[in-house]
Amino acid sequence: MRIGIQTGYWSRKPPKGIQQSILAGDKLGLDSVWTAEAYGSDAFTPLAWWGSRTRNVRLGTGIAQMAARTPTATAMHAMTLDHLSHGRFVLGLGASGPQVVEGWYGQPYQRPLARTREFVDVVREVIARERPVSYDGAFYRMPLPDDADGATGLGKALKPTVHPFRPEIPIVLAAQGPKNIALAAEIADGWMGSFYAPRLDREFRELLDAGFAKRREERSPASGFEAIATVPVFVRDDVEAAADLIRPFVALYAGGMGAKGANFHKQSLDRMGYKEAMDEVQDLYLAGRKEDAARAVPTELVDEVALIGPVKRIRDRFAAWEDTLLTTMLVQGDPSSVLTVLSIAQERAAGSQGTTPGARRAARTRAVAGRALAKLAPTKVPAAR
Repeated sequence: MRIGIQTGYWSRKPPKGIQQSILAGDKLGLDSVWTAEAYGSDAFTPLAWWGSRTRNVRLGTGIAQMAARTPTATAMHAMTLDHLSHGRFVLGLGASGPQVVEGWYGQPYQRPLARTREFVDVVREVIARERPVSYDGAFYRMPLPDDADGATGLGKALKPTVHPFRPEIPIVLAAQGPKNIALAAEIADGWMGSFYAPRLDREFRELLDAGFAKRREERSPASGFEAIATVPVFVRDDVEAAADLIRPFVALYAGGMGAKGANFHKQSLDRMGYKEAMDEVQDLYLAGRKEDAARAVPTELVDEVALIGPVKRIRDRFAAWEDTLLTTMLVQGDPSSVLTVLSIAQERAAGSQGTTPGARRAARTRAVAGRALAKLAPTKVPAAR
């Protein structure tokens, strides 16, 4: 299993220590760095900035919101970053939710799965650059028909001037609902989950298998489908103290990132068996009692979706994650925690392969993590404000 960094989206300003983690990880064997967006910082600009300082890590949007840009503009971003990074870019896309899509972008949210299908189709057509882009869908039409409201009748099908660095750029879909997870397996090159728990691995496999059964032959699972999940990690001697750093993040998503009847994050946690607790968290959060909402998040839930506690405990629990379908774990936490998980993964890989170079790399990573841990001040997982 590969290890990446999930930088998230910014709160009041760029997250402290992220650039140092990325630069260190680029030299120590980190697989990738991923960015996000909600209604503040965007997902593409930080990748361009950090990507210019790195040589090895893959650069992924995790995720770019489809409502924020047309599919052709998104493809332009993707082709540009893929050229600048010499083929290191991964396009992660997500539908977001109705509060953000309709409240921030002023776009309708209805039929998100059908809209996603069309969006991915157009992006792929642009990047393939085989012909001028022409698409007649329910949501996206290029060129705009002459009889469309406000049309001048002068639109024409265009082909991108830029020749893509690669004929295909990997597309990963973020999904939490069962139908959306299956859709990722059907049309995308990867799936990004959140609030992933190893206990539910079999259910996730079944949902992806349902999508693979509908997948076109040219996009077969054997082509390297990627399963990714963001995992908060905090190395602390006290498990409860580590959990306290993550509870506000869970409370924010279960309580505030979505309307009461349409919060996909809460629904995901409800399906894990925490509906009663999440009902309380949501009620407290929406009542403005955010600290009480965080305190109501069960330690058991945090322990299922995160890696917390002393190094030995995290090392022991890491094995459960390795046994899942995940191909990439995106660590979200402070610099030392990120590097600790990277060193654990390298140790286990070196042990299974019996490779001295791998063991030496793990030792280097462990030493860097140790120095970072010595200077560590308590921090929280980045959350919106």
